[in-house]
Amino acid sequence: MRRTVTLSALAAVLAATAAGSALAVGSTANSTANSTASSASRAEPARAKAAERARQQRGTLLDRVPGRGVLRVCTTGDYRPFSHRDPKSGTYTGIDIKMAGDLAESLDAKPTFVPTTWATLVDDLVAGRCDVGMGGVSVTLARAREASFSEPYLTDGKTPIVRCEDKDEYRTLEEIDRPGVRVVVNPGGTNEQFARAHIKQATLTVHPDNTTIFDEIIAGRADVMMTDASETRYQSAIHPELCAVHPDEPFSFSEKAYLLPRGDAQFKEYVDQWVHLATHDGTYKKYEDEWMKR
Repeated sequence: MRRTVTLSALAAVLAATAAGSALAVGSTANSTANSTASSASRAEPARAKAAERARQQRGTLLDRVPGRGVLRVCTTGDYRPFSHRDPKSGTYTGIDIKMAGDLAESLDAKPTFVPTTWATLVDDLVAGRCDVGMGGVSVTLARAREASFSEPYLTDGKTPIVRCEDKDEYRTLEEIDRPGVRVVVNPGGTNEQFARAHIKQATLTVHPDNTTIFDEIIAGRADVMMTDASETRYQSAIHPELCAVHPDEPFSFSEKAYLLPRGDAQFKEYVDQWVHLATHDGTYKKYEDEWMKR
């Protein structure tokens, strides 16, 4: 009987000891969990800030442009009515300069213009010197291999511009591509590509300055330039000596759009939506009218 009581007492002592150990372990675990949760809570703001910094550095331009407050725009500055840089003041004007300001404002940013040329435009964008290329950029497959394009905002095509007294002499490519005809073209872009593809017998001269190239025709040093119908309309409006030849029926089909970095889907989607709205709510038309009705 005494042995049975002793065993029962020993069992009770062991049970109490085990319960105490469990309580101690539970208390320690709870303390550790609370400490971990507290540390995690304190680390969360720092982690969020680090994530934001990483997104600003590596993420979409849709975040980076508002973050820096600046939209960098590559533009040639030599293609009125889309982009023109005043050689004296360095000020940029044009339809796409106004559009650049509108796009930047929509992103809580200001535009800054990065000088480029038609030959280096894509390289400058790919190298990250700017966020977007603007200024009457034609959509081409060669450019599309290196960069993306926004939704087009204008349909265009190559057509002649000549002295008005010659407007009936150069209506077809056959009439232009004849011995003795002097064709002038600016370098590095789609105008030169088109001219070299179609001019085999006429004399083709590359004029380095697209802002003065139309003076070559007026002065009689050249007979024809083939460029985008939109440019022929503008140049004939400001130079009464020049006439655009069938600008409503150009030799080729092309579209103008904004050049964007390849692979940034979020930024492209945003710019596409912005272009769609601007071309349907009167924004683009307003800027176009300011130039074409001068």
